[in-house]
Amino acid sequence: MKYLVVSDNHGDRDVLVDLAATYRGKVDKLFHCGDSELEVDDVLWNDFIVVRGNCDYTSEFPETIVEKTGEDTIFMTHGHLANVRSGLTTLSLKAEQVKATIVLFGHTHEIGCEVRANVLYLNPGSISQPRGAIQLKSYAIIESTTDRFIVQYYGRDHQPFKELHFVFNKK
Repeated sequence: MKYLVVSDNHGDRDVLVDLAATYRGKVDKLFHCGDSELEVDDVLWNDFIVVRGNCDYTSEFPETIVEKTGEDTIFMTHGHLANVRSGLTTLSLKAEQVKATIVLFGHTHEIGCEVRANVLYLNPGSISQPRGAIQLKSYAIIESTTDRFIVQYYGRDHQPFKELHFVFNKK
């Protein structure tokens, strides 16, 4: 399975239009980890699975989503309600409750991925306003196979950041 993960575009609708047009039919699911600042009835949400961020002021977006695919159980939240700036403890407890194999979140605008207890935790960074040590406008694609997670980060031009390619064995 292939999943595109994007977050924190903060009103930049065009970048999401481009991502949807580029990847429609090429990935199995498109995930948006919140802070789109777009309306809940935007036609873009026909392509993306989306959660509410702290800058999404409508309560109509869900705070969390659990999406089951043939390969994975994906838990997604923006991260502000799970206190992700202080670590992954709260997030990991929520993931454990739903037996997630992949956890997606945004909020910090910082690229990051790691595996803990056989669960992939991924922040795609921000597609519009990056922060932290890696100042790249980014999104990620996860390829999940029976034995590993392959993560590749990309820029707005859809070119891979070669130094941001990770392979994690499952179990």
